[in-house]
Amino acid sequence: MKTLPVKTPIDAAIVRQEIEKMGLKSVGLASIRELNRIVNNIETASNQKYIRMEMGVPGLEPPKIAVDAEIEALKKGVGSKYPPFDGIPELKHEISRFVKNFMDVDISPEPCFPTVGSMQGCYMAMMCTTRRCKGKNKILFLDPGFPVNKRQAAVIGAPFDHFDVYEYRGEKLKAKLESYLEKGDFASLMYSNPNNPAWICFTERELEIIGELATKYDCIVMEDLAYFGMDFRQDYSVPGKAPFIPTVAKYTDNYILLISSSKSFSLAGQRIGMTAIPDKLFNSTGDNLEPWFGTNKFGYAYIFGAMYSLSSGVSHSNQYGLYGLLKAVNDGTYNFVAGVKEYGDRARAMKKLFTDNGFLIVYDMDDTVKIADGFYFTISYPGFTGVELVEELLYYGISAISLTTTGSDRHEGLRACVSLTGKERFKELEDRLKAFEKDHPKGGGFKIIAL
Repeated sequence: MKTLPVKTPIDAAIVRQEIEKMGLKSVGLASIRELNRIVNNIETASNQKYIRMEMGVPGLEPPKIAVDAEIEALKKGVGSKYPPFDGIPELKHEISRFVKNFMDVDISPEPCFPTVGSMQGCYMAMMCTTRRCKGKNKILFLDPGFPVNKRQAAVIGAPFDHFDVYEYRGEKLKAKLESYLEKGDFASLMYSNPNNPAWICFTERELEIIGELATKYDCIVMEDLAYFGMDFRQDYSVPGKAPFIPTVAKYTDNYILLISSSKSFSLAGQRIGMTAIPDKLFNSTGDNLEPWFGTNKFGYAYIFGAMYSLSSGVSHSNQYGLYGLLKAVNDGTYNFVAGVKEYGDRARAMKKLFTDNGFLIVYDMDDTVKIADGFYFTISYPGFTGVELVEELLYYGISAISLTTTGSDRHEGLRACVSLTGKERFKELEDRLKAFEKDHPKGGGFKIIAL
């Protein structure tokens, strides 16, 4: 790759200095948190702000309803008492209502409970599903996906496999998925819908295929709903009325719903998510649970084994905060979708700024229709791999992560998150992208060097 002496928006010497301080083999293969640290250090050293797209951090204020409900609970003294770690009864009831109102799925309150973020929900789901049945301990990830989920699997010692679903949309998904599950050793499979990072959304037919094969091969689907209701092509905001949010729960009883409060409800700092397990699975047994959890009852192992040993539940006041918000959502007095539509507006504008300046959208189709505008989008630039592009953009004050770290087969691309870039910074982003295109004509694979 050629070098090109240019003056970049961020002092190149400072960028290189901070990269070298981290001592990473490759900036482009850095974890999200590592890249975040590098950019923080460059901002401090250069006194210039980046267009931050590397982390999926919500950028909107939390709903006042949740804040007030938590404050009121604290005033009543709940901070001095341990909460029931499977959830206060009021919250369990509202989670059950929420799943029914917005997914049209019936789950009783008992197997609905709060977790310390959806991340803990994912971790517990992996722990319990991979230890449920003898001879079934593997996880299959339908990629691209959230990189840390594979780290979670590695931490608990669960073997895993994965494939990029983009070339296996529609009916092609069945043969590809079955080629893994028919081996008989997969305990569970996982995907996010809408997808992090590609923002693709499974169709009803694809969810039906996943559900049917999950039942056939006794494999539990961990459905990560971190961006609940955020496919803005449909209006999912009215409780109890169609359209309902698509889910594999319509096609199998082998599933666990993992719902985040971070993005849809802008409660990221409170670290509270929700898990909902169908009654049939919750009340089932497994022949390999007892050595790990002291019982072969799946639901009992989940609550009194996994959750009790991990955190003994979510903070008491936080549960009341989410309860207050969910009740308002379920009652139809608070429209949670309207509160986050700003992300779709930003994505639409930012994608145009990138494509107007020589970039391409990597995951551009959602099966047979154009991709939605939402929390994430994916980009590439001719002549660069994604790993190279991560580092190159740092000199232009733009940060994003490589798709290579997400299990994607599209190694030329990056994931960009829109949450921290408001409209007031669009002109600055445009100027930096114009500078990048000017310094990299036709994507010629140049790397910059300082003047």
